[in-house]
Order: sequence, then structure tokens, then C-alpha cells
Amino acid sequence: MATSESDDQRQRGVHESSYSKNESKRIRVLSWNIDGLDSPTAEKRTYKICEIIKTVNPHVVLLQEVVLETFAILCKKCPEYRIIPGDITGYFVAIMLKIEDLEFIGKSIFPYPFSVFGRNLLTVQCRMKGVPFIFMTSHLESMAPFSYLRRIQLEYCFRRMKRKSANYTVIFGGDMNLRDWELSEMGGIPEGIFDVWEMTGSRSNCEFTWDLLLNTNKKCDSYHKPRYRFDRIYLRDSDPKSVSPVYFELVGLEKLRVYEVFPSDHFGLLTHFDIRCC
Repeated sequence: MATSESDDQRQRGVHESSYSKNESKRIRVLSWNIDGLDSPTAEKRTYKICEIIKTVNPHVVLLQEVVLETFAILCKKCPEYRIIPGDITGYFVAIMLKIEDLEFIGKSIFPYPFSVFGRNLLTVQCRMKGVPFIFMTSHLESMAPFSYLRRIQLEYCFRRMKRKSANYTVIFGGDMNLRDWELSEMGGIPEGIFDVWEMTGSRSNCEFTWDLLLNTNKKCDSYHKPRYRFDRIYLRDSDPKSVSPVYFELVGLEKLRVYEVFPSDHFGLLTHFDIRCC
């Protein structure tokens, strides 16, 4: 249900207060397509993205559209993170893990058969604050003509989430390029997997992550300004449940002052979880 601005500010105030008191039990996960392909502004925007990462202080960052140039900036400006790339050619996904908070266990990379754009799924196993996690990120097939491939890729990711050991909490985030009708045609989200935006109230002011009405980095020739929830975060609980999602917000909502561009053409998704057990 949509909330008014004052209601949202009040909720945000409660969130920030509880956030400061419960840091020992709090897990923050950021997912963001950082648009490394827009080369004229990529370097400047990536420096700003690094500033935002340091400000919101996520334990895990799931990135899409990383290129070697932006990867180098991330490594230089965020030395407190271990950065695991899903590839080192073209543009690729990556996962950043806060070194002091996580024990890295292992990684896996699964290329998608028949992907036109060379997409894959990157998976990382780790332990954080006593809880075993599996984090997954991907950049599913882009553009409307490749809807069929995109749905096959998402079904594959859902299957992998469900097959993971019940000891692990599984969090999958990324640029799904997903239209709501596509998910409906797939039969919706499989049982046991949950959309974190929906779990935290489906707030309308953090619904659209690729939003040409608000974000001017990409131009549209028509009067219609497309707004899509391309980017999503899914949760598969462990058994017994280890975490609960408590808040969902967008980041990267302000332009770089000098260059009049947003940090990316996508807004980032910052999710807050509380540990339920030790």
C-alpha cells in the first residue's frame, strides 16, 4: 500500500533509529546495475557509487554492468571489500563482501546456454555474523525481443535457489530486466521464494528502479517515460529461518552536482535484514 511522504519519513525515522541500535543483528545487501557501458561518464559516476557504498555501508554488494575500468575503481576506493567478478571480459557481474564481517567459503559461475549477451549467474557462499549465506547475482537477458530467454534464465535461478541446502539463507539480487507480465506467464514466484520489496510493504516510492520519469541518464524520444521494476531481490529462507527483511529503499537518487547525471541509469536496491537466531 502506498504511503504519504510524511508517513514514509516517519517510517524511515523509526528504521534509522532501530538500525543504529541493532547493528550486531543487522545485515545490509545492496544490488545495483552501475551502467559501466556509458563510457563518457562511467569513471565519474563510479567514484560517486563508491562514495554511496561507503555511506550506506552494506555487508554485501551485488553489481551488474561492471567493466574493467570501473572494476579497478571499485578495488581502489573500496579496499574493505573482497570483490569477486563473474568474468573479466566485456561487462560482467560482481559481488563485494565486507572483509571484516564475512568468512568467504567459495564461489561458482554458471554461464547461461544460448545467451545472446554472454550472461551468467554468479554465486558466493559465505558466513556472516554466525549465519551461513548464499548470495547470487545476475544480469538477465536484455530487451523485449529476448523475453523468452530471460524467463528461462530466471527459472534456472529460481531452481538453483530452491536446491541449495536448507542450512543456508539464499539471497538473489540483480538486474532481471523483468516485466510483471513475464513473471505472471511463468506462474509467479515459486513457493518458498519471496520478493523482498513485497515482503517489506511494496512501497510505491521504491518500486521503479529504471525510471525515465525521474532518471534522465537515458533519453526517450516519446512523451511516454517508461518506468519498470527491472531490478529485484529474492529471498529463500533457511530452515529454521535465520533472517527477516525489515526495510527496503532505493539509492542513487541524486545527481552528481557538477555533471548533472545520476550515478547510474538504474537506482540501487538497499535491503536491510535482521538476524533472527545465532
